[in-house]
Amino acid sequence: MRPRHTRTVERPLMEILYQDNHLIAINKKPSEIVQGDKTGDKPMSEMVADYLKNRLDKPGDAFIGVIHRLDRPASGVVLFAKTSKGLERMNELFRENRIKKTYWAAVANKPMNEKGTLVNWLIKDEQRNKTMVFDKEVTGSQRAELDYDLIASIDNYHLLEINLKTGRHHQIRAQLAKIGSPIKGDLKYGYPRSNIDASIHLHARRIEFMHPVKDEPMAIAANPPRDRVWGAFINELFPRY
Repeated sequence: MRPRHTRTVERPLMEILYQDNHLIAINKKPSEIVQGDKTGDKPMSEMVADYLKNRLDKPGDAFIGVIHRLDRPASGVVLFAKTSKGLERMNELFRENRIKKTYWAAVANKPMNEKGTLVNWLIKDEQRNKTMVFDKEVTGSQRAELDYDLIASIDNYHLLEINLKTGRHHQIRAQLAKIGSPIKGDLKYGYPRSNIDASIHLHARRIEFMHPVKDEPMAIAANPPRDRVWGAFINELFPRY
């Protein structure tokens, strides 16, 4: 008797947080890039497209639209569009500042004020891929604003919850460094040592918006990577009874 051949469906190598006909949200790992760059490493956009193509079992490439980006060493929620309609309408929400993005950042130096608003003017240094921060507007600068709140502390680190008001290059990293609280592992912005895996402790925790087609409120959250520092903060915020 000849053995039966069964079709094996590969499990995705990524954590899918949400998906419907128009959108798919992934919990990005610190080592991944959202879009292709000069490194030549395979970006998340291609990985998601491959997953959708295999899942739908259709000839040709699956449509995938990049809605927003997240720095390579950071982790957390990244949203992609599965249709051109979804992409166009999500881009409009971003242009109109109708997307709420909440981040977590672990820092060693506690800010002087436990809660506050940071307003600066930023210029991107293209050659160094780094953002310069100014207290006042200068030629070529862009206004940057965020709110932060200290939500937990452990032995050597403090967890800030950040709500972005603007979306600038390296904004959170640069503005926190400006007040003397660089993010853990972020050598580029003044933290004294890198993390072993080259990550930084910046995590896109949650994204909130009105669904571009269903017109329903959406809130998608992602847990941070599993390591000692993130784990200690999770236990502090959500103790097990």
